[in-house]
Amino acid sequence: MTKLWDDLVGHDAVIAQMRAAVADQETLAQSWLITGPAGSGRSLVARAFAADLLGLGADEDAVDRQVRSASHPDLTVLVTERVLITIDEVRELVEASYRSPVNAPWRVIIIEDADRMVERTSNVLLKALEEPPPRTIWVLCAPSEADVIPTIRSRVRAVRLGVPSIDAIAGMLVARDGVDPVVAEQSARHAQSHIGMARRLATSEDARARRDRSLRLIIGINAVSDAVFAAADIVALATEDAKAYTEARDETERAEFLHQLGIAPGEAVPPALRGQVRTLEENQKRRATRSLRDGIDRVLTDAESLYRDILVLALGGGVPLTNEELRADMEQWLARHSPDHAIRVLDAIDVARHRIDRNVTPTMSLEALFVVASGLVST
Repeated sequence: MTKLWDDLVGHDAVIAQMRAAVADQETLAQSWLITGPAGSGRSLVARAFAADLLGLGADEDAVDRQVRSASHPDLTVLVTERVLITIDEVRELVEASYRSPVNAPWRVIIIEDADRMVERTSNVLLKALEEPPPRTIWVLCAPSEADVIPTIRSRVRAVRLGVPSIDAIAGMLVARDGVDPVVAEQSARHAQSHIGMARRLATSEDARARRDRSLRLIIGINAVSDAVFAAADIVALATEDAKAYTEARDETERAEFLHQLGIAPGEAVPPALRGQVRTLEENQKRRATRSLRDGIDRVLTDAESLYRDILVLALGGGVPLTNEELRADMEQWLARHSPDHAIRVLDAIDVARHRIDRNVTPTMSLEALFVVASGLVST
């Protein structure tokens, strides 16, 4: 079993199911759909499954590293940098699916966010799922089965993931990353059981500080001027966070990629290989753009948790708070505003998300949201 499975928590039954599938090559399904809410580990399961398939009869540690960096020659991973996966991207994947594996018994193609395909694009993929080439495995990831068209659902083997508990994620962070138990519990709670975000918070004091700073800015908004300044500050914080995350990841990915090309550290890239390195760098730039957008969305998710906590306090819900550390600030907020206002802000968060999806700039979208949060404008 490759080490990638160790990155998962709370999915023992799924791990057993997929390992059993790899072990039985004669009946192995060639088209899979992994579903689950954000942070449940869909892409991690897909990559771990791919690593097991590609690692058959090979050096598992080497395959693990290649799959993590998406540099294995028999692995293709589509992580779109756009709102929608384009039909040309899917056509390229279908074409690649007909190439024979180079090193491994299988060629594995993963489509993350398969829910981002419109019906016309999905139909291009459908034929390849119906009659996949003999040595190709397709793995699609989506929030739910309902997010892909019925004809695709009928041609894949479905794997459903639940949300790991906060205690389970905290235990993983302590056992595998050596995180202090208090920080681990807090990070798992703040991440709302999102595995990747919990690990990022647990292992980065700066990331934890940026999250705290963002929420304190939001809950402290009482005037239009506060809203404008908070929007600018939060976009700056999200930009800083995205840059810190992508730079570390890009450096590791580049080093692994150069290693796979046989280029020693500090050695000049030969002219014949510069095109491949340039493609990697262009992909990293697009990913950085998406990382900022994802960072803004994470701020909105954190803001939702803040206003839900406020409603829990106002209504005496008696359930644990996601942001227990801000209890005093939330009680002060309730002294100034009614619970109904928290509901209006939650609605405004949905509007802000929709605007950003429609390519309204994050700063303008957040300004409009925070003006509502100030209580001076209701819609």
